[in-house]
Amino acid sequence: MSLKHSSLAVLVMVLWGANFVVIDEGLADVPPLLFLAMRFTFVALPLVFFVPRPQAEWRTVVAVGSFMSLGQFSLLYIALELGMPAGLASLVLQAQVIFTIVIAAVVLKESPSRRQVVGASLGTAGLLIVVVAHGATAPVVPVLVMLGAATSWAIGNVIARQAGISSGFSLVVWSAPVVPLPALGLSLVVDGGGEVGHALTHLSAVAIASTAYTAIGASLIGYGIFNSLLARYPASAVVPFVLLVPVVGIATAWIVQDEVPSVLELVGGAVMLAGVAAATISRRSSRRAEPSEPSSRDELASPTR
Repeated sequence: MSLKHSSLAVLVMVLWGANFVVIDEGLADVPPLLFLAMRFTFVALPLVFFVPRPQAEWRTVVAVGSFMSLGQFSLLYIALELGMPAGLASLVLQAQVIFTIVIAAVVLKESPSRRQVVGASLGTAGLLIVVVAHGATAPVVPVLVMLGAATSWAIGNVIARQAGISSGFSLVVWSAPVVPLPALGLSLVVDGGGEVGHALTHLSAVAIASTAYTAIGASLIGYGIFNSLLARYPASAVVPFVLLVPVVGIATAWIVQDEVPSVLELVGGAVMLAGVAAATISRRSSRRAEPSEPSSRDELASPTR
């Protein structure tokens, strides 16, 4: 990749890594499911009227939106609301790579390579270290909810893969309308109409800025740049940049929220990322990557947004 395009890839990882802290800050004023509905309303509108529909059946678009967007992010937002540290959340969510490999092997009968098996095993060991380390000093329930978010994301990946489509910009936009009404309805049930109404009529500057950042910066700009890079280079050259997301997420939480992970959490995170790297980085990515048409088989999992 050229220096310009590598810099753009790093910029996207910064946008996505900081996204966890931005969400966490916004949740101080808005219930999580309502906040989710607000975000995806602005992801969908008005772009859904201008962006071409992805080449997929409606049921596929709805299924991807249900798991990759509604399921993943509702559980992510709830986990943060329950006290999941934002930096650690950015790390644990990367377990979706491991889960995607496992689910694809079971559902799609795709035999993982030896490298992927080793990487998934190493990543699982690191994840277990993180869970045990965090559970020793804080409630483990938020971590389990985060693992549910990672599982939902992985299911969405497999659905998109089975349909032969990538998680591109058009799919992000067209699957977004799946989220707002169910999320709003669940918020009304869980939080009550009074709290939802109060939150909507008393939006703070932080909540507005957080919604704008997550919808425009993390989802639309981030995916716009990332998918343009995937159109130029092999996925094996672009996707490994996603490993920077938890690094940025942990650093941002450390700087903004004074969130200092324990030594054991950092060790577990390093082991987990090493496993994810082994499972996702192709040998071809070690060579000089030239612009080309991306291969959907090179990309097991789509990046966070």
